[in-house]
Amino acid sequence: MFSVELPERLNAAAELVDRHLGNGRAEKPALICGSRVMTYRDLFEAVNRFGNALLDLGVRIEERVAILLPDCPECAIAFLGAIKIGAVAIPINTLLVAKDYEYLLADSRARVLVVGSAHWPIVAEIRPRLKHLMHVVMVDEPREGCLSWHRLLEDASPSLEPADTSKDDAAFWLYSSGTTGFPKGTIHLHHDMIVMADLYARQVLDLRESDVSFSVAKLFFAYGLGNGLYFPLSTGGTTVLLPDRPQPDKVFEIIDQHGVTVFYSVPTSYAALLHAAEKSGRTSLGRVRMCISAGEPLPSTIYEQWRDRFGIEILDGIGSTEILHIFISNRPGQSRPGSTGQLVPGYEAKIVDDADREVPVGEVGTLWIKGESIASGYWNKHEQTKSTFRGEWINTHDKFRVDEDGYFWYAGRTDDMIKVSGQAVWPSDVEALLKAHPAVLESGVVGMTDEDGLTKPCAFVVLKDGVAASASLERELQEFVKTRTSPHKYPRRVVFIDALPKTATGKIQRYKLAEVAAVMVRLHSH
Repeated sequence: MFSVELPERLNAAAELVDRHLGNGRAEKPALICGSRVMTYRDLFEAVNRFGNALLDLGVRIEERVAILLPDCPECAIAFLGAIKIGAVAIPINTLLVAKDYEYLLADSRARVLVVGSAHWPIVAEIRPRLKHLMHVVMVDEPREGCLSWHRLLEDASPSLEPADTSKDDAAFWLYSSGTTGFPKGTIHLHHDMIVMADLYARQVLDLRESDVSFSVAKLFFAYGLGNGLYFPLSTGGTTVLLPDRPQPDKVFEIIDQHGVTVFYSVPTSYAALLHAAEKSGRTSLGRVRMCISAGEPLPSTIYEQWRDRFGIEILDGIGSTEILHIFISNRPGQSRPGSTGQLVPGYEAKIVDDADREVPVGEVGTLWIKGESIASGYWNKHEQTKSTFRGEWINTHDKFRVDEDGYFWYAGRTDDMIKVSGQAVWPSDVEALLKAHPAVLESGVVGMTDEDGLTKPCAFVVLKDGVAASASLERELQEFVKTRTSPHKYPRRVVFIDALPKTATGKIQRYKLAEVAAVMVRLHSH
């Protein structure tokens, strides 16, 4: 099996930033954000200044530094600066509410929080209850009781020796977005980013120093952190950061303005971009040579429409917070629409039944993965660590089948399956069929009990602009699914809604749809 050779002593920040100065890239753009351009030298000095500022605040090795910022240079600097001194960086989801932030900051016992003005009101509200939080660093105008980012960096030295960390020291945590329950702090080590960049970015994508990368997915979650930060830095490339919401017009503007060559997104965003391009008549992606998708399965209809319109295939893959990034992926020129692709070099897979026995090729089971980028476990979640991390293997809790050619086909989460007439129905199958109907933008399918107490599929559907919901359209969609798959899979109810509930990473929160379906059943029965 392929593996990455790494030294015993390794500091990920030094590996991602420092070495480029000796390799002639000091004046090359590393980060672009709006009109701001940071060269590799600028980034090196800023990372050093922030690392020194943390040392001056008394932050020690392994202590946590939380980062609550949109995608911007300061977010990258804080992340790398914390890692460089041997502290643990924690990028935090920017789309949460006060009680979530209170939980994350208390759970992680973060000593320092770096925050922008947009989130300051929430932080001010919860701060008195956070007994471990010693310092709040404000990136914008400093507020009372906070430290100024700009003053801290101004006063700090631009020279810093990286901490003498082991490749197996903790470098950063990512809190799982969690489609259910409390988020889990996933502990990643210094070697994880280096391994992932080598196995996936270099070997699957052939990412190059000349590439300009842009990711719709944000830095606070695993997929975006690779796309938007450590992949381009590992190859000496350039990344474009967007602090705002990735609205289609803004995404196309960045692709045009900065000559983006590698574009990362999620299926929901690809659907929205296609919808916008259909309306404007756009058929070009400029210099983009490659498009990547993850976060949820990419429907074959989106793959085909995108390829037909722009002449570029989307490489779908699956990653996870625990494994850090994509471990199964389609390859350029070898994509199979609807498939998640083949194993990334350096990873092994097995598909097992409920007794953890391997199932034959073609049968659906639970996917287990083995590889060097897997987290060491969850922080303070002993039982969940035991159920997910199994020696060298990790239970992904995803259902898959693999075909004779080694292509993997997603069948849903272990807890998503609906049993209808004793037969398994995977929501993603029905959603993919609905997506093929010209009126449908996206959908979420869950189980719903009928008047006899039997479970049947119920589809929550978001329609494209200008399409009106109606009883006749509901019947048309039901017939559309029924004529294209086994009859027991068609949705017995179609509910038209404005938007699907989603995690920050774009995954459908089916449990919220199931709650709505349960309320509908109760109302109907009274």
